[in-house]
Amino acid sequence: MALPKANRLKSRHDFQAVFREGLRRNSSHFTLRALKPSSARKSSLDTATQTQPVDEVQNIPSTLIGVSISTKVSKRAVVRNRIKRQITAAMQQLLPRLAPGWKLVVIVKPTAAESKCGSQQFLQELEQLLAQTEVLHGHS
Repeated sequence: MALPKANRLKSRHDFQAVFREGLRRNSSHFTLRALKPSSARKSSLDTATQTQPVDEVQNIPSTLIGVSISTKVSKRAVVRNRIKRQITAAMQQLLPRLAPGWKLVVIVKPTAAESKCGSQQFLQELEQLLAQTEVLHGHS
C-alpha cells in the first residue's frame, strides 16, 4: 500500500526545509524529523498553499511524509525497498490520526536492516515517535 500522492513529500526543497528547521526524535530504528505547519514558511499564505497540497473540502494543507534510507542501511536495494514499503504501509495506517499540515521525514537507521523485525514493530515505533513530536491526534 503506497501513500496517497497528496501525502508524499517529494521536492528536495521540502526535504531540506524539514532537515534544517524540523524537530528531531530518535528511536532504535528511526529518526523522525517533523516540521510544524506554522513554521513551514514565514511568508504569506499564498506561497504555502502553492508548495503544499491542500484538501479541497476543508482547505487544510495535507500532512506530507517522506522516507530517507541510505546505502549505509543496506547495500542491497531489495532490502532498502522492503523497509521503505513497510514504513509507508505503517504511515498509511497512521495517516487518519495525524494532525494536518506537518511535513515529516522518517530516516532509517542501519539497525532496521540488521534486526529482522516486521512492519508491526515499525508501526509501534513510528506511532511512539509521532506521539513524542505531538503529530498524532491525542498524543497517545
